Amino acid sequence: MASNEATKKADAARGPNRGAAPLPPQRATPPARPAPKRVGPAEFLGQVRDEARKVTWPTRKETTVTTMMVFIMVVVASLFFVAVDQVLRVGVGFILGIGA
Repeated sequence: MASNEATKKADAARGPNRGAAPLPPQRATPPARPAPKRVGPAEFLGQVRDEARKVTWPTRKETTVTTMMVFIMVVVASLFFVAVDQVLRVGVGFILGIGA
């Protein structure tokens, strides 16, 4: 690349690191966490049971209503995709001239 006196002076004024990206600041390493306390199988199962007691379980009515809603949505989605499939089948058949 050709360079004249003005660009040489500008290059010298910019410094030797022209075009080099500045280095990102170094992140401080987080302090090491202490190792978790190991528990035996019996104590672990006790902790699991305690946590399971805290769960808010749905009632039978909530479970039944939610299950029925899922089944209804599956039927609606199935009917929708059958309809779309049939429309696409007729459209492709019309374009390609398959089946009159």
